[in-house]
Amino acid sequence: MRVGGPAERVLVATTADELVRLARELWRDGDDWLLLGGGSNTVVSDEGFPGTVLLVRTGGVDRVSDPSLEAGIVRLRVQAGHDWDQLVAECVDRGWSGLEALSGIPGRAGAAPIQNIGAYGAELADVLHSITFLDRETEEVTRIPAAELELGYRTSSIKSGREGVVLSIDVLLREHFDTKQPLSAPIAYGQLADELGVTIGDRVTLKELRRAVLRLRASKGMVLDQVDHDTWSAGSFFTNPVVSEHFARSLPASAPRYPVAGDEPEPAVTPLEELAAGAPLRLPAPAPPRQVKLSAAWLIEHSGIARGFRIPGSGAAISSKHTLAITNQGGATAADIAQLARYVTQRVQSEFGVILVPEPNLYGLDL
Repeated sequence: MRVGGPAERVLVATTADELVRLARELWRDGDDWLLLGGGSNTVVSDEGFPGTVLLVRTGGVDRVSDPSLEAGIVRLRVQAGHDWDQLVAECVDRGWSGLEALSGIPGRAGAAPIQNIGAYGAELADVLHSITFLDRETEEVTRIPAAELELGYRTSSIKSGREGVVLSIDVLLREHFDTKQPLSAPIAYGQLADELGVTIGDRVTLKELRRAVLRLRASKGMVLDQVDHDTWSAGSFFTNPVVSEHFARSLPASAPRYPVAGDEPEPAVTPLEELAAGAPLRLPAPAPPRQVKLSAAWLIEHSGIARGFRIPGSGAAISSKHTLAITNQGGATAADIAQLARYVTQRVQSEFGVILVPEPNLYGLDL
């Protein structure tokens, strides 16, 4: 976004061992510090960060031998500081499918599991095997299976409180042997299918799908262009709200709603022999309230905030291409970004009773 002040001190880790050593030293010092990958999803106040920033600049991709995997499945270990889109491009070139719909997402691989990055019907959880993690509590390096990370819509156990440093991630991709035109995973997003002129569930070549995703992202200002201020953003500034189905019924009928899969209660079973012995009948747990995901973009637009909107005198503006993006139109400050974000949340809350949650990590800024 090109806003925010300097750090008090900057350290750079170029190897996993160096990253572990520096993180441990910072923990033991007890001073404020910030772990930073690409910085694309971070907004820092104009006063800067009053402590040490540790930049993750490790890199490299290795194929992991894993006899437990079925034929045609590739397991890759990607260092935390490896550029994400470079990884996707490398996999597409090699004919390994699974990441292609995540093309064009900025940042580094180590940040990907923290908020379970996703786009166009795909998310990291679909392919993540595990992560290598430096645990804050024990200061030990451990491997955590994806199933233990509580991956959800833009969240994980790391984002919600598990402290530590992601050192590398392991992903499982499909290798294509029999064709010079390796096919993508089934397309799961309507807009992407429309762009390609196919239907949901169809496959196209990996390179064709990557090109389509990059076109769509560019059309929304989501691929950085040095001369296009609509791309000077942190991507989508707000997550799509998840609310109860009951609350969603209070919104206008035209408001988009997407079902959210929830945990079904375990069926209650009391064996006959236990009943005969006098055990009480176990009753089924009440079903949790059904939830739906709303469109933050729709809520913003229908609260009266149009694309290109800006507060008079501010250098920040809503993108002219995508209502979810708050942009630096030249000369914006972090305070300008925060002011516009507060205005948007207030309008949406006033109009619909929904509180939007920012997606970027904010430091020294209050919304």
